[in-house]
Amino acid sequence: MARQSIEVSEKAGVRYLHFSTDWIQGAMRIQRPNALELSYTREMMAGLLLRAMPWPRDALLIGLGAGSLAKFIYHQLPATRITVVEINPQVETVARLHFRLPDDPRRLRVLIADGAEHMLQGDSRHDCILVDGFDGQARAGVLDTLPFYQACRARLSESGLLVVNLLGRERGFAASAERIRQAFDGRSLVFPSCDRGNTIVFATAGEPVDVAAGELVRRAEHWQAASGLNLLPTIARLRQAGRLRRDRLLL
Repeated sequence: MARQSIEVSEKAGVRYLHFSTDWIQGAMRIQRPNALELSYTREMMAGLLLRAMPWPRDALLIGLGAGSLAKFIYHQLPATRITVVEINPQVETVARLHFRLPDDPRRLRVLIADGAEHMLQGDSRHDCILVDGFDGQARAGVLDTLPFYQACRARLSESGLLVVNLLGRERGFAASAERIRQAFDGRSLVFPSCDRGNTIVFATAGEPVDVAAGELVRRAEHWQAASGLNLLPTIARLRQAGRLRRDRLLL
């Protein structure tokens, strides 16, 4: 992948990461550096509604960006080990200099490597795999292929969840969602699109997800009180879109 020119900008108290374009790769509110500023990043943490604590013990992130997801997990889930795979070493440098990425290799390890190759060649298992990797033109490339999603499935623990951000794939969205569905034998759930147009997909091949709507709300209220993460709008959108069956979230 060709290296992109990385730019950092600020507006109205928010610092943004860009790759050669106006397209935002990440954001941090300067007064709340460890909060999830962008709505799609909050939705990517909805696995906290699908699995009971303590979960996840081990998280793998494909794509670092401004480090928002890595920072949230690091500060709000102190028992979780985090590995981030990022192809561009400049991104790690910028995340540390401008976005307050913690320097704690015992809990937060950043590997400079190709995310697809890492998944296809390794054998470690993870409770949560979050895929949010794109080039400067919002293209996921090999990170949006059936072999990659199959490799992700093979690397999940029994309680593992795959979480994929489908940003920038409007024309091929149905094909992307179908590849995930096929890799997981139909056990995938497409969340309604966020206000920024991102669509998040969850998938699992292990323990079933079966959570009553009331329990979803209870968990969301817990995380809002504990961390400021507000997933109540996500639950409302899931209900409105008919994603709850018999008033339960099933996967």
